[in-house]
Amino acid sequence: MKKIIIMAVILISQTIAAQKYFTRTGTTHFKASVEAFEPVEAVNNSSTAIIKSSTGDIAAQLFITAFKFDVALMQEHFNENYMDSDQFPKATFRGKLKGFSLENLTSEKEFPLEGTLTVRGIKKEISTTALVCLKNNKIELTANFSVQPQDFGIKIPSIVRKKIAEHINISLDYELVEKK
Repeated sequence: MKKIIIMAVILISQTIAAQKYFTRTGTTHFKASVEAFEPVEAVNNSSTAIIKSSTGDIAAQLFITAFKFDVALMQEHFNENYMDSDQFPKATFRGKLKGFSLENLTSEKEFPLEGTLTVRGIKKEISTTALVCLKNNKIELTANFSVQPQDFGIKIPSIVRKKIAEHINISLDYELVEKK
């Protein structure tokens, strides 16, 4: 009988330790606008992300062509001329929410978020702060950071250089549910 109880405790503890939260409908928004020119921004509503609740490890992936622009021609130029989305179809992030603990997530809290963003096959270390809360058994995560096009080998032609910001602002808004 003791062996059965010990095995049950071990299995339960491993299940709790391996809890993962997941989304395929996360929102990633970027804005590269310069005042006095047409807005350069897009939204991707199909970002995939997973958080391992026991460690705070996080991984995210999105397909570049899933970014939607208000102007179709801008979307075409983004995919063909800047992002080379045929050759580099996705962007990824692998990192960690430092000090993350699901058990202590009783209210909205800030956690340092550090990791590696890979765009166009080029990796860049990212360090920012994520706002995380647990509502209705879902983890809500928001974060903002900025990158520069040249960080990822993106060349902006001189004819449009003044119309695109030097720093691209990226915001994340993910609602993750427990993966069963």
